[in-house]
Amino acid sequence: MAACLASRLLRASPRRWLAARVLWAPGERSPRPRSPHEAGRGCCSASGAPELTLTPQRYAVQRLPFSAVSEQDLAAFERIVPGRVVTDPDELQAFNVDWLRMVRGSSQVLLRPRTTEEVSRILRHCHERNLAVNPQGGNTGMVGGSVPVFDEVILSTALMNQIISFHSVSGILVCQAGCVLEELSQYVEARDFIMPLDLGAKGSCHIGGNVATNAGGLRFLRYGSLRGTVLGLEVVLVDGTVLDCLTTLRKDNTGYDLKQLFIGSEGTLGVITAVSILCPPKPKAVNVAFLGCPGFAEVLQTLSTCRGMLGEILSAFEFMDAQCMKLVGQHLGLASPVQDSPFYVLVETAGSGAGHDAEKLGHFLEHVLGSGLVTDGTMATDQRKIQTLWALRERITEALSCDGYVYKYDLSLPVERLYDIVIDVRARLGPNAKNVVGYGHLGDGNLHLNVTAEAFSASLLSSLEPYVYAWTAEQRGSVSAEHGLGFKKKDVLGYSKPPAAVQLMQQLKALLDPKGILNPYKNLKNGPICTSCGATLRRVRRNLRNVVHAAARVLCAGLQWAASSRAQDAPLGSQGPVW
Repeated sequence: MAACLASRLLRASPRRWLAARVLWAPGERSPRPRSPHEAGRGCCSASGAPELTLTPQRYAVQRLPFSAVSEQDLAAFERIVPGRVVTDPDELQAFNVDWLRMVRGSSQVLLRPRTTEEVSRILRHCHERNLAVNPQGGNTGMVGGSVPVFDEVILSTALMNQIISFHSVSGILVCQAGCVLEELSQYVEARDFIMPLDLGAKGSCHIGGNVATNAGGLRFLRYGSLRGTVLGLEVVLVDGTVLDCLTTLRKDNTGYDLKQLFIGSEGTLGVITAVSILCPPKPKAVNVAFLGCPGFAEVLQTLSTCRGMLGEILSAFEFMDAQCMKLVGQHLGLASPVQDSPFYVLVETAGSGAGHDAEKLGHFLEHVLGSGLVTDGTMATDQRKIQTLWALRERITEALSCDGYVYKYDLSLPVERLYDIVIDVRARLGPNAKNVVGYGHLGDGNLHLNVTAEAFSASLLSSLEPYVYAWTAEQRGSVSAEHGLGFKKKDVLGYSKPPAAVQLMQQLKALLDPKGILNPYKNLKNGPICTSCGATLRRVRRNLRNVVHAAARVLCAGLQWAASSRAQDAPLGSQGPVW
């Protein structure tokens, strides 16, 4: 069927259509898309480069009055996780730096628990001692949320990597938070299911970190947000309390949906230790088309045509501009099968019938070629070629890291305005920037705007911020579509959320983490609530006590008045109650 489809497409457009072009030498293994974590240690690693500046020296941030780790604390940690307390500075180096090499902390201790009970005991001790804690998964985050800012205790979930259960009928997976996404994918795929999310960082990222950041990824268009596919969570609260909401029920309408508090909270409200997630059935037929478009207007029309003609089998729609493909070729040596197009689109279909899907995809491709929406393209139906086409999209982030210092923006915008900001920023920066590129999940309205320079520049940053955030706010967009806020974006939450919403977030933080020790300096502008937010909560509690006391005094006075009135009205010698 695939051969017939390719033949039909060649007849339809013999000069333009390059059906299933091979992108690697015969006998060579198809390269697996490398995760960002691997990329940071690979061709773009900074071995031999100057040591990264500490975060407090680069950014305006001051250490809050948390305790410092003492020898007594280390001894207590050793009792909790014997043999899994790391204090060697060389070992700690990788855990103090994010893979993008934008931020660097100075933690002196890393803890590796294996069980929820161990996490509970660690947090209980840190809460009692007022020690700040930095939960860390695979450390593949984009906004500096997964590494310490100062000397916070790093709590790694890397050893919490056990699959607890999997139900082969419902497709519900229950696992510990430290399970690597790619390993989970391999596990469920062997049982004819897939994970509902897929990321370029899948080889390193942890499912707990995915949930804590509400990661979007490449399957969002088809399967939606983790807020819908995560069924339950086990979370350890700041005082060591274990919140067991690890349900496997699809429907549970009893009370507040507490798991939603922790999805996307970036480790600031509690530490996720286990996840229950719904896995969809594995598609029987997967096809990928890599297309060239003459302009962004044609990219948008191709998306609309995709939705109309492919419908239920459409699983991904990604776009990239020409500069992205140039950098992937320049730094990673990946050859694009489509040349000299201003824009590129990757379309993936996934369904249950190969013949049905191929016919629908064939009609779509003939239409977009015939109408001029697409000028060139290639298609893949086998897994090796599919992976190679996906590598062109998934490894853009890696290529950008090879190009220099990267200013990254993860924006949600109306699709019709999505690329306008790339054009505006390119014109605004001119020769001051090395490259300004745009790519992302067009089907989700999610743009990744990236600017590269030879090195960090405060003047270049001031040209970008707050301009990018103000531009996004004018379109009623979001300043963080899927990466979260972390350390880098905590100050710009107000561009996407009204003051009342921000205040409520601060109150929730104050309620669940009154000392502010969980992942401080992240997510919210005011950071730990020992500053303004904590004071607000204390004022609320004090005012509430005052109101209760005043009401009690009024009640007592009223009762006394009622008693005296009854005494005056009662007949002589009557035995009424004494108030």
